[in-house]
Amino acid sequence: MHTEVILVNENDEALGSMEKMEAHQKGLLHRAFSIFIFNKKGELLLQQRASGKYHSAELWTNTCCSHPAPGEDILTAAHRRLKEEMGFDTELDFAFNFIYKTDFDNGLIEHELDHVFIGNYEGAIVPNKEEVKDYCFMKIPSILESMQQRPMKYTSWFKIALPKLATELALTQA
Repeated sequence: MHTEVILVNENDEALGSMEKMEAHQKGLLHRAFSIFIFNKKGELLLQQRASGKYHSAELWTNTCCSHPAPGEDILTAAHRRLKEEMGFDTELDFAFNFIYKTDFDNGLIEHELDHVFIGNYEGAIVPNKEEVKDYCFMKIPSILESMQQRPMKYTSWFKIALPKLATELALTQA
């Protein structure tokens, strides 16, 4: 399946679009999103990426992440992808965005302006087996401790986004 990503500048202004794999081969900055879903206990829903993913296979990460299609609103894309990957939808609120760049062993480069959304959900989770190998709920302090002890178990963007989110949540709850 050929999908296109939205190329952007550092101000998130769209510059055009490009086939996803080509953008990852060239390391061009493109728009993405990451979703963090919490349950009533304040635990974060993590997913373990499926074995067949083109990068970061079998690594643990946030609830869901992807790219909006050209012409697609980012919040609409986030809702669409949450349903496709995890089998549910819920209200999402924008938290922050950040830019990161990671080189992978397979020669691909992830260079994204990542929009972070948070939400709450209690209910059935029916993950898409092509996208998700496993999932679990964990408290943020436990995840941060695990990241320090075993950083190679987690995706590069999650290791950046989670500490930022933890700080944001602490500030809003203070």
